[in-house]
Amino acid sequence: MAYMYLYKSILEYAEAEYVIERSRFIAHASPAGSPEEARLFVSQIKEKYKDATHNVPAFVCGAGMEHQWASDDGEPAGTSGMPVLRLISSRELTNVVVVVTRYFGGIKLGTGGLARAYTHAAGLALDAAGTCEVRDSAILEYSLDYTYLSKLRNLSAEGGFDIADITYTDVVSALIKCPSEEGDRVKSLIADLTGGRAVLKDERADLAKYPCI
Repeated sequence: MAYMYLYKSILEYAEAEYVIERSRFIAHASPAGSPEEARLFVSQIKEKYKDATHNVPAFVCGAGMEHQWASDDGEPAGTSGMPVLRLISSRELTNVVVVVTRYFGGIKLGTGGLARAYTHAAGLALDAAGTCEVRDSAILEYSLDYTYLSKLRNLSAEGGFDIADITYTDVVSALIKCPSEEGDRVKSLIADLTGGRAVLKDERADLAKYPCI
């Protein structure tokens, strides 16, 4: 089923730790749907790790990667925030925020060593978060009689749509997912299948994440 590809991002929040020369780097990677959401995540990490030597943030947001920002948070200029930002961009990821927390271990790493350490830690967290393609979709929530359930499943198997969830009560509640441009066609298919007896309880646009293999 062809969903319209929008951009590449990460699947979920993840963190990873890297220790070098007694300095401890804890990288936190999270999806962020907007710069505001990214900044909120940064402030939460800084509050949680306020005893750390540095909390270095970087984010890329927007379907076209148009919102990009990073800070060295007290590290020498260009040694931390920008290398992490370049890493995110080089992987063509967006709607992603990364904060690398550092606890200084007493041994200086040098500018090149700092850049490599921050980049490595961030890469570990991004790897742990998993990469996905984000595609647009329509979500249709139907209520229908049990007698139509097997036919609905058969119709889905033919590739017209996905059944994302089913709830069983006195009737069947089915959550249908399909490409956004196919919404009207799928509604017509379900109306024909049930003779117009299926009730469309909710309809909304959504973004669907599909893991990259």
